[in-house]
Amino acid sequence: MNAALQSASRRSWRLATGFAFAALFCGILLGGVSAWLLGSVAIAGLSAAALTFNFHMPAAFIRLFAIGRTAARYGERLAGHKAALTDQVTHRAELFAAMAAAPAVRRAGWQLGDDARLADYLDDVEDLDYARLRAGLPALTLAAGLAVLTAASAILAPLSLLPIILFLLAILFAGNRVAKAGAMAWERARSLHRRGASRLGAAMASAVPLKAEGAWSHECADALAALSRADGELLALRCLQARLDMIGAAFGPVAGIGVMAAAWHAGRQGPDLLLPMLLAFSWLALGEAVNGGSRMLVAVLRGNAARTEIGQWTEIAATVRRGCARDEVEPPLLRHGALQRRAPDGRAIGTTISVLLARGQPTVLVGASGSGKTSLLKQIAGWIGDDAFAAGDRILSATDRRAQAALVLHDAVILEDIVRANLFAGNVPDAVLWRALEAVEMDERIREAGGLDAWIRQDRFSLGEVQRINLARAWLSTKPLMLLDEPTEHLDDGQGQRILERLMGHLSDRIIVISSHRASSLRGRTIELQP
Repeated sequence: MNAALQSASRRSWRLATGFAFAALFCGILLGGVSAWLLGSVAIAGLSAAALTFNFHMPAAFIRLFAIGRTAARYGERLAGHKAALTDQVTHRAELFAAMAAAPAVRRAGWQLGDDARLADYLDDVEDLDYARLRAGLPALTLAAGLAVLTAASAILAPLSLLPIILFLLAILFAGNRVAKAGAMAWERARSLHRRGASRLGAAMASAVPLKAEGAWSHECADALAALSRADGELLALRCLQARLDMIGAAFGPVAGIGVMAAAWHAGRQGPDLLLPMLLAFSWLALGEAVNGGSRMLVAVLRGNAARTEIGQWTEIAATVRRGCARDEVEPPLLRHGALQRRAPDGRAIGTTISVLLARGQPTVLVGASGSGKTSLLKQIAGWIGDDAFAAGDRILSATDRRAQAALVLHDAVILEDIVRANLFAGNVPDAVLWRALEAVEMDERIREAGGLDAWIRQDRFSLGEVQRINLARAWLSTKPLMLLDEPTEHLDDGQGQRILERLMGHLSDRIIVISSHRASSLRGRTIELQP
């Protein structure tokens, strides 16, 4: 699937590049031919040459180039956005998997506890996905246009290269200043915005006690001040862009005037000025693309910042993948003689316990609500803490266990997607998917909903039905370490017992750990937890 998407992405990018060059070509020739026609008509005047002048041909070319530029721009937008969206399909799964493996997420359980950071992350993914469309492709076409017109100027009006090159150097110098100052302004704005949003969110969540203590206005003022300073940094960046745009806007007219002045200085007059005039107005048309340089530069700044930020997440994902590749052998048992239980925030829970998990012998964690059953499951899975477990003659770190564990939490979520995607089983045959649904007694309900390709969402199912879909995910998992959090939650006793027995039989070759409020009839070891 990824290979097909990558092939489609390459085709779309090639098509978008072709459209971009076509749009630039038509835009340059539109300005050049229009000026050439006006100049020719002016030279012909009311003389006898005017009677023989065929204006239909250049007029037809002008209309052709105008239509071609418009069509090519639309084609570039369509093909370019299709290519960028295709890239998102291939990139975002990896990026969000990296986010899920990050320490900030593990400390908060299964969700990213910092909403402001999550919003920044989503913006970073978009900036990274669209950097090529907003900066790479326009820069490529602009460089090609500059190369062609510079070569033509060297042939038709060599002296015009002096102001053109000087102006290009001025633009590069100004662009370099904007890049350096803009990178710092963007980072400061990002930090201030995150700080202000976090503080404002905390104030809104504690509005009543803050008002009672008379601190509400102060907290809100500080949060809004940070947001205001962030906007000030962005305004400073916009001012830098405006200065660069001002220089870029003057480039086309300066280049065009330089070409005409150089041609006039070389002694060209009358019809001999037509080709230089075409070139001059071509420079004027290219100036429109140069004027977009500040937007391309900001897109590069945002893309670089996004790449740096996301790099912190993807490095962790790479570590997890290396762990998967290294630990292909399924452990027959896991053992820890004195495991200190911990909460998601790292604080210790109760006293140390001895943990022995063996393949084919389910372990049941029993305890009241708040005793830390779910936290212990996460600790065994490697999502909390950095404890090392012995596995025979090997030691499995938290990273190693994350690569081998399937943690099925009781508060399952149904994605707004098709049933097949909600089972998290990849390219498993339909017959296997139906077998899993039948085992958890959800096959008839899914058929009523429209089958495996039916579009579903959370509010279409009861809590018990959501739990059974969650257990179907466990049935389909291939991980050697299965951790089930309250698997019979929201199910009646008879149904829960039937499904759990089928699941245990299917997973009999795995290490299984189950959490429960009460003792289970399953054959295996029971660990009673105290708060």
